[in-house]
Amino acid sequence: MTTDCRGIITDWGGVLTTPLNETVDAWLVADGIDQEHYRTVMRSWVRGAYGGDGAAHNPIHQLERGEVSTEEFERLLAARLRLVDGGPVPAEGLIRRMFSGFHPVDEMYAFLRQARDQGMRTCLLSNSWGNGYPRDRFAETFDSVVISGEVGMRKPEPGIFRRAVELTGLAPEECVFIDDIRHNVDAAIELGMTGILHRSPERTRAELAETCGVELSPVPS
Repeated sequence: MTTDCRGIITDWGGVLTTPLNETVDAWLVADGIDQEHYRTVMRSWVRGAYGGDGAAHNPIHQLERGEVSTEEFERLLAARLRLVDGGPVPAEGLIRRMFSGFHPVDEMYAFLRQARDQGMRTCLLSNSWGNGYPRDRFAETFDSVVISGEVGMRKPEPGIFRRAVELTGLAPEECVFIDDIRHNVDAAIELGMTGILHRSPERTRAELAETCGVELSPVPS
């Protein structure tokens, strides 16, 4: 089913990178952090970040909007965690260590470049944790980039989606949004966009081709 899609807005972490869960699991093992305790802490924080009365004061919410520094968030999170031997978790560099296993998914970048070469507008829309981005890849892949901490908004807030759509120069109904988090996809759909819940590069390639009517060639392994 081809729509009037003329623009692609996509998340970064977990879509253009290896999955977040795999990356975090590797970091927990490397740093010797108590994994079950970490998951208990993060379940509470993530649940609050995507709804509930305390969302505005949630540490993840504040970090993604740029309301607390990376260093402050590292101190907050490290204070809640513990090593498997019961010792304290070093706060300095925690975010860098956490995301050190994030690797680009070349297939997704290739699909976006192919779509762009066929006249599609492309925009990156990412909730930042203060981690570094491979910006050397951005110029050839995106027409515009929206990073949450740089604009003081975060997904799934409507304002940040509107900012991304505005930068494409298109109407929401002309844009497809890709993310690996259902809350964010649902928020984009509410604003009139077509949503794709990312689960794998091949599945997303097929959905983009069908939705936008573009020819996307598989990338040789």
